[in-house]
Amino acid sequence: MRVPIIAGNWKLYKTTAEALDLVNGLIPLVKNTAGVEIVVAPVFTVLGDVGRAISGTNIRLAGQDCFWEEEGAFTGEVSPRMLLDAGCNHVIIGHSERRQYFGETDETVNRKIKAALKDGLTVLFCIGETLAEREAERTFDVLKRQVANGLTGIATGQLNNIVIAYEPVWAIGTGKTASDTQAQEAHAFIRNQVAGFYDSETAAAIRILYGGSVKPDNIKGLMAQPDIDGALVGGASLKADSFAAIVNYGA
Repeated sequence: MRVPIIAGNWKLYKTTAEALDLVNGLIPLVKNTAGVEIVVAPVFTVLGDVGRAISGTNIRLAGQDCFWEEEGAFTGEVSPRMLLDAGCNHVIIGHSERRQYFGETDETVNRKIKAALKDGLTVLFCIGETLAEREAERTFDVLKRQVANGLTGIATGQLNNIVIAYEPVWAIGTGKTASDTQAQEAHAFIRNQVAGFYDSETAAAIRILYGGSVKPDNIKGLMAQPDIDGALVGGASLKADSFAAIVNYGA
């Protein structure tokens, strides 16, 4: 039984006061939610404060990225161990914005995944195609490459701590959303790739999220698909009521 995950990626938003207002507004709206893993990913500067605010609740904390070294002369970077120290259980790795704006490659994503797993974090491993790649009918080629390269050297047992997040880049922050059918097709393909690289039992157990303009009005259709196990939510996670509505999609 795959437990659904709804994760909110706050991106580059929210000062400390704003982040605490958001999470303190969210806590009572989801406190009775059962059967869903709830995760929020604030900016690095507010992780400690948000972590303390959600301590003892059913909300988990994620970093938006990490580096592959524990420490050293790497100005501006944050290690998995430091995320753990701030109270994180999860970390987002390979988000399309990291790939697009900050030079992330399949190789660096793989190094980060290995480092995060080594320190015991659950990884939200992001993959997805651009609009140009979809229009060129290269979606499956891109997904196959990203899954294969991202999981290189990852042992079968380690996949228990990996959640794959499929986010078509053309649907992120654009208001466009892959149709339920398009999303399911991509998720089924990803699961089949995992089966090919590992085995069918491992593929059946891994959780795959959809990301890309997820909102309260489209979450139910997405979650009704057999291979979609949750959502990586962007803009709609920045307001407590809209994120809670997504978390409580089954209510």
